[in-house]
Amino acid sequence: MVDAIANNCPLCTTDGGVLVFRNDQVRVVQAIEPGFPAFYRVVWHTHVAEFSDLTPGERDSCMNTVVTVEQVLREHLQPTKINLAALGNAVPHLHWHVIARFDWDSHFPGSVWAAPQRDAQTHRLTELAVQCNQVNRLLAAKLAE
Repeated sequence: MVDAIANNCPLCTTDGGVLVFRNDQVRVVQAIEPGFPAFYRVVWHTHVAEFSDLTPGERDSCMNTVVTVEQVLREHLQPTKINLAALGNAVPHLHWHVIARFDWDSHFPGSVWAAPQRDAQTHRLTELAVQCNQVNRLLAAKLAE
């Protein structure tokens, strides 16, 4: 049954974005979310739906990865806030959203899934996307340590 579910799961069948890092347990991807170039996902490799499905050691490994992504984003992008979420309502495959948010982004202070509060600032988004290319290299190196 799990194989049938995994075969139809977009996080089992694709990377789900720009692959930044992968090991035997997790992968980190820069999600393709228009208006949010600093939107990352930490995706657990095995198809499980809930965080509590992991062993204590696996939970530690997963959260250490989430924390590392958060720290690199904070250090190199200096966002106003980092949003963390593990929803899985639409895709019941364990993954964490790690999203650098800025007080100038179109949806701030609302969630990225809320209605926009203002027009997108294209020049700032372009600059942020360029910065994320460097962040991706830094994340890959840090997570490989």
